[in-house]
Amino acid sequence: MNQKSEAKGNAVKIQDIQKLVDMLDRSNLSEMELETEGMRLRLSKAAASNGSAPSPQVLYLPSPTAPAPGALPPAPAALPAAVPAPVPPASAEAPAEAPKASPAASSRAVEVKSPMVGTFYRAPAPGADPFVKVGDTVRKGQTLCIIEAMKLMNEIESEVDGVILDIFPENAQPVEYGERLFLVEPA
Repeated sequence: MNQKSEAKGNAVKIQDIQKLVDMLDRSNLSEMELETEGMRLRLSKAAASNGSAPSPQVLYLPSPTAPAPGALPPAPAALPAAVPAPVPPASAEAPAEAPKASPAASSRAVEVKSPMVGTFYRAPAPGADPFVKVGDTVRKGQTLCIIEAMKLMNEIESEVDGVILDIFPENAQPVEYGERLFLVEPA
């Protein structure tokens, strides 16, 4: 953003956002995030389903450090239409999210949910074997995956002894707080 935008109480102009979108589109980056006092802007390229180049997506979020809700500029009308674009990967996974166990087993199954926003990794390093696979028996406290958040690797542990029934996110996929990661049938 230019200094003129910052001098006006962090008011974000559509032209500034468009410049950032254009920069992201021309770069080899897949995602960029900008946080200033009172505002957080995240841009990411969503993969196109026809194999063409990904198109940039804009997500405008108020910063948790915002002084007051009225102090933030209103989100432009065109931006909310861009937010649902990341949904297709999740909807493509919808059939995979159905538990692979019997109805009796799934009523007892424990969902392990993400305690944070970050990137889900099934293995400790690229090319390494995953921590767990569907059908593996796990013990309470055993590492199931890693979630990278702000360059920190956070081990997510099993909450119960049991058997892994399902793994929902793909490796290296972004996950949200509270998103289902694993389905574990207690032993």
